[in-house]
Amino acid sequence: MSWEKVRLADCCQIKPPKSEAKKKLKDEDLVSFVPMNNLGIDTPKLILEEDKSLSKVSGSYTYFADNDVLLAKITPCFENGKLGIAKGLTNGIGFGSSEFIVFRTSDRLLPEYLYYYLLRPSFRDAGQSVMTGAVGHKRVPRGFIEDTEIPLPSITEQKRIVTILDRAFADIDKARALTEQNLKNARELFESYLQQVFSRCGEGWVDTTLGQATGGVFTGPFGSLLHKSDYIENGIPLVNPAHITPTGIEADYRKTISEETADKLSSYVMRAGDIVIGRRGEMGRCALINDDEDGFICGTGSFFMKSSDHVVGSYLVRYLRSEFCRIRLEQIAGGAVMPNLSNSDLSNFSLSLPPVRQQKEISKLVDEISLQLESVVEIYGKKIVDLDELKKSVLQKAFSGELTKDSEEVAA
Repeated sequence: MSWEKVRLADCCQIKPPKSEAKKKLKDEDLVSFVPMNNLGIDTPKLILEEDKSLSKVSGSYTYFADNDVLLAKITPCFENGKLGIAKGLTNGIGFGSSEFIVFRTSDRLLPEYLYYYLLRPSFRDAGQSVMTGAVGHKRVPRGFIEDTEIPLPSITEQKRIVTILDRAFADIDKARALTEQNLKNARELFESYLQQVFSRCGEGWVDTTLGQATGGVFTGPFGSLLHKSDYIENGIPLVNPAHITPTGIEADYRKTISEETADKLSSYVMRAGDIVIGRRGEMGRCALINDDEDGFICGTGSFFMKSSDHVVGSYLVRYLRSEFCRIRLEQIAGGAVMPNLSNSDLSNFSLSLPPVRQQKEISKLVDEISLQLESVVEIYGKKIVDLDELKKSVLQKAFSGELTKDSEEVAA
């Protein structure tokens, strides 16, 4: 199907003048105020929660009116797809971020049709490739926006396409929300199971602390023990919270230390069987040191607990990573902005430990269930990816004329 292609500048008014608002309203009249945070992603609806008088916003903010299409022009908002249609504005008028591009469509173009066209990933990719400005403040050039061509079928065809896309996107969003809820339920069920297992307290269980159960809690090197000049590439890694992942340790070999420096820091060397745990930021981030990581250095942002005969490392790691344990750690951590544990906080942290034999059994069982959870997460994750790809496919078909025969084709 062949449709006429028209430059956006030739079928839209880009950046309507503020003088319109001043002609319609008095300075004390209220208008909707929409900051960048209130422009959504994957939804045409703006979040309207604040009104301001016209006199307070008409100076430095961007003007728009009901049915105008708003697009964020600055990184990373543009790449993230911040885009919407102004509707239900107070007195029909709004002002917002100076980083908005405002489109007012003509009688040849529906706002909803333009919204879906700008929503396409290919449009964002093209805009990102021509962004200009300093890092962190790059913007899409006005010329790119004006020269972007949009296929223009009749208004009747545009209405049909918008109707099909509205229905298709609503169905996809519903399926995505259900999938995300199922994923959340699976994780919550696993965490509920962990809480039951780790707090069961049966025969032979002992009330203790991390300091007593392990070979002791130790901090990483502080102050003058490490200097910038000590760092080299491809030496002995240090383990800070950023290097601790849900599955283990990802060492950064770009910032390591030499063997000579490591010898000076011998009291901070971790051995296989020890446990390293972040002392700040996300609580419960920990990992078991394995044979490949034997000799790594505990970083300044971490603690490490030496192995002992009283606790199985894999059991303790599972315990510390659990959601209910993470919450307990947050409750005792200091720091107004970022949670920060002290050595005494961790050493005195109480827990109940089953006998070593039972720790091994529990650890094995938890690992088996964890693998099952990971399989479920992978399945749901793939479904979410497939749904996102379906959206892209539907958009691609919509603007190549493939969705105009009848709406049943979308479901197929």
